[in-house]
Formats: sequence, C-alpha cells, structure tokens
Amino acid sequence: MKYILAIDQGTTGSRAFVFDKQGCIVSRAYQEFTQYFPKPGWVEHNPDEIWHSVSFAIKKALSRKNIKPKDIAAIGITNQRETTILWDKKTFRPVHKAIVWQCRRTASICDSLKKRGYARTFHKKTGLIIDAYFSGTKIKWLLDNIKGLRRRAQAGQICFGTVDTWLIAKLTGQKVHVTDYTNASRTLIFNIRDKKWDDELLKILNIPRQILPEVKSSSAIFGETAKNVCGLLAGTPIAGVAGDQQAALFGQGCFLAGEMKNTYGTGCFLLLNTGPRFTLSKKGLLTTLSCDRQGNPSYALEGAVFIAGAAVQWLRDELKLIKTAAETAKWAGKVTDTNGVYFVPAFVGLGAPYWDSGARGEITGITRGTSRPHIIRAMLEAIAYQVKDIVNVMQKETGCKLNSLRVDGGACSNDFLMQFQADILKAKIIRPQITETTVKGAAMLAGLAVGFWKSARELKKTLKGEKIFFPQMKDTKRTELYKGWLKAVRKAKSS
Repeated sequence: MKYILAIDQGTTGSRAFVFDKQGCIVSRAYQEFTQYFPKPGWVEHNPDEIWHSVSFAIKKALSRKNIKPKDIAAIGITNQRETTILWDKKTFRPVHKAIVWQCRRTASICDSLKKRGYARTFHKKTGLIIDAYFSGTKIKWLLDNIKGLRRRAQAGQICFGTVDTWLIAKLTGQKVHVTDYTNASRTLIFNIRDKKWDDELLKILNIPRQILPEVKSSSAIFGETAKNVCGLLAGTPIAGVAGDQQAALFGQGCFLAGEMKNTYGTGCFLLLNTGPRFTLSKKGLLTTLSCDRQGNPSYALEGAVFIAGAAVQWLRDELKLIKTAAETAKWAGKVTDTNGVYFVPAFVGLGAPYWDSGARGEITGITRGTSRPHIIRAMLEAIAYQVKDIVNVMQKETGCKLNSLRVDGGACSNDFLMQFQADILKAKIIRPQITETTVKGAAMLAGLAVGFWKSARELKKTLKGEKIFFPQMKDTKRTELYKGWLKAVRKAKSS
C-alpha cells in the first residue's frame, strides 16, 4: 500500500488529497458546491451535492496521477464542523438541506435557553457556550419545524450526523452510523468530561437519543468502503476522522500541551493543546476535544472567528473589488496604511471573545480619500485583528505568553497578511511548507490507525521546512492600530 487518501470537506467546497509515505501530496482535486442563503443570517448546503462534490474530487485525484485503488491503504476524513444533517434511515434521503455552522436561525432558541438558566449546565458539560454556531439547536430547529419529523425520530427512523457521519454512511453503503470524539464535542449535546452523549442536555433540547451516531477515537477503523463507491476498492478502511480544526492541530504536529496553531479558512480558528487537562474558560474561549499523539481524545482551548476568508469572497463576488483572492496582497501593498478605515466583517455575528449573534458588519472611517486599496487592506487587517482578540484572551486565560504561532489554511499564503499578523501580535508566525495541514492531519490519523506510519515520531518527520515572519512594527503603532479596531468593534456590536 503506497498512499493515504484524505478527504477535506469544507464550507465552500470538497477536496481530495493523496499522500505518500513521506507525507508529500501526490495528487489533489477540488470541487465547489452551492451556498444557499434563504433568509438573512441563514446558511444551507445540499447534502447530496456535498456528497457528489466529494465523489468527484476523489475520482479526479486518483485519475489525475493514474493512482490505482489497490494502492490506497486507508481513507481519512476531515470536515466542516457543527453543520447538521438529518436523513431517513431507510431511504437515506436528507429531510432538509444541511444547516451550516455559520447559520444564525437558532439564535432565538439560544436566547431562550440562556433566559431559562441553562448556560452554566451546557458550559460545564460540553465546554461550549450556548450559541447558534453548534449543532444541538440546529437539530432542535429541524425537529420542531418539519412536520412529522419528531415522531419519525422518536420511532428510530431518522439519523443525525455532522458532515463526517454523512460521508462515512455514503462511503460504506449506508452500513455505518458513526462519528469521532472531536466532531461529537461540537454538538452541544456531548459531555466531554464523561465522553458520551448527555441525557440531561438531550432532554433540555428534546432530542431523541436514537438518532445519534456511535462515537470513536479519531484514529480508528470507522468502517470499510462499499463496492462501486467513488472508484475505490470495496473494503478500503476509513481509519481517521477529525473535525477540521482538530485535524489541523494534529497535522501541525501540535501533539503536546502548550502548542498552538491558527487556521485561516472561511473563518479563523485558534487552538491551544492543553493535553489531558480539562480547562473551562471564563473569558469566551471554548473547551473542546482534540487528539493526542495516538489519535485518542485529549483537550484543547479554542477561539473561533466566524468570517475570515469569507470576507475575501465577499469582496470578490459581491463588491467585485478583486478577481481573485491572491490579488489582495498586491492591492494592500499599494498603500502604506488604511487611511483610518476599519472593516469589521460581522456578517453572521461575532465569535470569540464577543459572542454577539446580533452584531453586523461595519466599514468605518471612510472619507472622500478612501480608495479600493484602503478597503482591501482593511479587510486583510481585520482578519489579523480578530486573531489578536482571541490570542489576548487565551494568554490571560492560561498565563502562557505567545512567542510563536503556527499557521495554515488558504489565507496563510498571503504574505502581507502573515507579516501584519506577526506585527500586530508581536510574535513569530511559522508557516509550514505544506499548508494543507487540516487534510494532512486526517491523513496522519488514518495512517496511524493502519500502521502506514508507526508513531508520532515518524509523523513528525513528515513535517517539512517552514517560512517565519518576524514582527517589525513599533509598539506605539501597534497600540494605536488595535485601539482603533476595538472602537470599530464597539460600533458593530448589537449592544
């Protein structure tokens, strides 16, 4: 067996990668799919379209380099987290479009739960705050709003899954209903202390236990591919599964407590490995399950920025200020600063540390002299400011001083953004040679489960050379810029 096939099912598209023994990418393919916005603040995907995009990407990645299915040792899956799918157990048809992690339709449910005094109950058991971001209230909304669905769910006719569960079911010919600890920990109904679905939380949200999947460690055999699926051989093991951010933490080689990474994707996600220690945040961070060096459940603190790369898409697709994301660095470099412009991309509310679902986007400081480069630069700087918000809280929460930050995700290829991030954090930014660490983490977990790689030490050897960005900004300038950012955020907040 020569290769590991890894699937990265993201918010805007699906990718398939083939990795060799050295951890190098041999082949890859990508397929976008449709985003649905039926109402302001609502975001949906078509589950069948997600599957077709994954199937297309797998076939394309294999055919592009003429890779034989018999040479695939195992399959790893990483996925957009919290996105919620319910389907009929018998017909395998989704009962509704997938409700995406960005969707805010359940904000009123969350407000009601908080008013009823459940915030502490959910926090101490799940490590999460009550927010529309997570799966639990999305499940409740579907059960409450689709006629007859709750009755069918109680009768054992309905399955719930995050995207990993949906893909595993499709790959195995509907034979397996399973998830991993990292994805389960993002549902708002999984007790991460006891590592099991929580009866009290299920009762509060009125969710039948029988719709829930089995939960396994991230590096384990989840099932085997069925015959005639995506051109793969029947019996190929699905052996690694992790939510995208935990997969990126593993793919960066952050196996030990105290190691930290940030992923620049549709949103930004900063994770700090805290090892076996369960730590509840008091300052807006999330406690979540991650993977130890064997792929078994461990803990991490996480801060989430809802809109990062999605703001670049907005500039491209809606405002038409750029044709490609890569252009943003060029435009930002045409001016020495933003001329006082701040861009707060709170399109679907603000994540950590604000957790304000009612906040909305703002562009402030516009004058007659504001130009295209100023707005584009302000958008890039906004990504870095949001990361700084989280780093500041994380340092206060743990007492750890940030000296360096490992980065990955599509936007980390933007040198302007990475240099500004180093400047505003006053810390080194370390970018690996292979920035696809999310999907690499899934490959590493799968390879570890089937003996393709034998140990964490062997996995570390697959991590390639890096580029380091050093801070260059003066302290007075850094303080002035960040003060302006905080003022802009106050204007965007709902209260």
